[in-house]
Amino acid sequence: MDAECLFCRIAAGTVPSTQVHADDRVIAFRDIAPAAPVHVLLIPRRHVASAADLGDDDGALLGHLFAVANEVAGREGIAESGFRIVTNVGPDSGYTVPHLHFHLLGGRRMSWPPG
Repeated sequence: MDAECLFCRIAAGTVPSTQVHADDRVIAFRDIAPAAPVHVLLIPRRHVASAADLGDDDGALLGHLFAVANEVAGREGIAESGFRIVTNVGPDSGYTVPHLHFHLLGGRRMSWPPG
């Protein structure tokens, strides 16, 4: 845990969030500034700065993150209509919290290209 990291503090329970999933590896919670009717952030409990910091031995964690995303999409009612999963890396992407996180977005038609 990085004591300075907002998402580490959310994972530790010292910063409140509206959780929709929690297990020993992943937490999912509602974004405080939603960009879609469903906007959930999925984070690993373990601090990883970004996708650029993942290695070969992180495959199980990534698989679990995507399994949780699918489960949450089903519970949120967007699995059938479709959803988007996004992660950002670096300042030009708009990355503001340096802790790996995935945005699960749905509940409306998404445009392309994003941003």
